[in-house]
Amino acid sequence: MSAAAARGSMRAVAILPARLASRRLPRKMLLAETGKPLFVHTAERVAACRAIQRVVVATDSREILEAAREAGIEARLTREDHESGTDRVQEAFAGLGDGPWEVVLGVQADEPEIEASDLEALVEAFAEPEVEAASLCAPFEREEEAEAPQAVKVVRDARGDALYFSRAPIPYRAPPARPGEATAGAGAYARAGAPARCGVLRRHVGVYAFRPAALARFCALPSGALEGLENLEQLRWLEAGRRMRVLELARAPMGIDTRADYDLFVARMSGRSP
Repeated sequence: MSAAAARGSMRAVAILPARLASRRLPRKMLLAETGKPLFVHTAERVAACRAIQRVVVATDSREILEAAREAGIEARLTREDHESGTDRVQEAFAGLGDGPWEVVLGVQADEPEIEASDLEALVEAFAEPEVEAASLCAPFEREEEAEAPQAVKVVRDARGDALYFSRAPIPYRAPPARPGEATAGAGAYARAGAPARCGVLRRHVGVYAFRPAALARFCALPSGALEGLENLEQLRWLEAGRRMRVLELARAPMGIDTRADYDLFVARMSGRSP
């Protein structure tokens, strides 16, 4: 199936999990210094994607529910005790009841600068019958960014399917030797001719898409040991022997995790910052 055919025939719904509680930035979904709540910006960007026919906010908060309705955005109240955003997406999707939807996207509601074209590419990936789950990644702009555990890294195979996700900086390569040292660290392990590490480091962008049956299967799986160690829900899928296609973007969108992130977003929206 061509990409154009996929756009014309595949029905995609996007569900935005939006929790009110946040450890690093309390009540961030309702921050509205731009004139509208943070999650509304994300919903509007997602709705601009021509491959998505419906956008739904899934929340555990009546405050967010009311704010969504005031903004004219469809929203559903979900349980408070979900361990992951994907579990919240599944609950909201199960309540829609008006398929047949062929692709379900889970877009975190704190991604107000997600590109519609990137979401479209994610939907188009399902034109390949073997793809049942997909996500996104982007190159690190600076190698030192990969040292931060909050920046999740992904390593892919030649098809673009994920081999592993980690908070550790993978793939490993010893740092350059300092003056007077023959090798760096415990030794220079890279083979001769290996590419520069920054050329293969990829940041995972936490947007997921599933076929409906795969979404249900994901949420029915027990949490795995790797998922618990890294606190990364996508490892549940890999640990169960499933494949996840990971498409590469030119640049990662700027998600909102901290007050500094939000301040920069407000500045960009007001034109004070590029």
